Amino acid sequence: QVRLVESGGGLVQAGGSLRLSCAASGRTFSTYAMGWFRQAPGKEREFVAALDWSGTITYYADSVKGRFTISRDNAKRMVFLQMNSLKPEDTAVYYCAADTRLVRTPNYNFWGQGTQVTVSS
Repeated sequence: QVRLVESGGGLVQAGGSLRLSCAASGRTFSTYAMGWFRQAPGKEREFVAALDWSGTITYYADSVKGRFTISRDNAKRMVFLQMNSLKPEDTAVYYCAADTRLVRTPNYNFWGQGTQVTVSS
């Protein structure tokens, strides 16, 4: 079992930056692939970024490539999403997820409660 708690969301102007954090519990955290997803009102949950257990392999959605960076600290059981050059279309609830497989679809076993990110124009 892995319990995930996101933090770091908030209101930011377009062009600004935010860093989301995801704190995980569970002794097997370091064996899990981790992903970030987001869901805007009236839209389906969509993939943002993911990385494997070691942080060596990373995937990004085309819409965030070059602006967002996913990383992890296994010793601290943390995953991060650094978001730069934010745009109003990045506004959504952002979710952290964990699974034994590294995939870009929302088929993850464990999910956090989400953190709101709002980007004003």
